[in-house]
Formats: sequence, C-alpha cells, structure tokens
Amino acid sequence: MAEIGIFYGGKDNGSTAKVARKIQELFSADKATVHNVSSATKPDVEKYDFLVLGTAAWGIGEMHSDWERFIDKLVEADLGSKKIALFGLGDQKIYPESFVDGMGTIFCRLPNKENVVGYTSTRGYNFYYSTAEKDGQFVGLAIDDDTQAEFTDKRIKDWVKQIKQEAKL
Repeated sequence: MAEIGIFYGGKDNGSTAKVARKIQELFSADKATVHNVSSATKPDVEKYDFLVLGTAAWGIGEMHSDWERFIDKLVEADLGSKKIALFGLGDQKIYPESFVDGMGTIFCRLPNKENVVGYTSTRGYNFYYSTAEKDGQFVGLAIDDDTQAEFTDKRIKDWVKQIKQEAKL
C-alpha cells in the first residue's frame, strides 16, 4: 500500500483536524500520517505517494490562513504523478454563496488536476455557488459539520472507500 500524507489547515483541535484523523483511521495509522500545514514542509509533501489535502472554511469560505502560507510550498513540490484527494469544510446555510470555496482554491492551484481523485456528488447539499464545484460535482469531499453533522461520518467512510478504489490503494 502507498504511503499517504494527510495535510490539513486549521486548529489542531478543530473540525478539520478531526476529519483528517478520521480519514487516517480509515486508511490505518501505519500507512497514513497527518500533518498540519502550519508546520509542514515541501519535503514532507514529497515523501508520500498519495496526498489528502483538507482545509477549514475561513472568512467567507476561503482556504484556511495556514494554507495561504503553505500553498506555494505545495505547488513547488515535485507532485509528479502523485494521486491527490481533497476535502473541505464549510457551512452551506450561512455561506451558500461560497460553500467549501477553500477546497476549490487548493484545486485551482494544483499543477496536475488530472491527478485528483475523489470527486463527489453535490446532491444532498443546499448551496448556490462553490468554486469547488466542477461539472456538477465537488472536486473532493465537502463536509458541513455545522448543519449536516449527522452525515459527516458516513460521507467520510464512503469517500475513503471511493478514493481507495480510484487510486488503487
């Protein structure tokens, strides 16, 4: 199995960190390592075969401020043929015009978009715009722990199963 690096932006005890750890558990802790981008380096990114990148919503849907400082390190890393999966947190009720936009921003900055796996349906969400939506799908896993917390665990479980298949992990 490939070595998996899970990188998130947000507080170590925040919702995004909790989602990152749930994803890690589903891959198994001996194959997946969680990093907060606030202290991650370019070599940290380069040592993994598969990357999972996640961000909390910040402001009105932007990627977390830690990602603002880290995104250049990420795109300068040798991503080559690495498979990448994205997840983003947001609040579709309060910010329906920018739901999980941070995930969309990370996607836009990636040099090899064809390496992204884990697109998910927008069905079951109630928003009217997101930069993370492409051709009727999210570019990764969208989580709304504020208004749809009851769906979070199932969405994560289903998504990890999906990306394992798509990336042949």
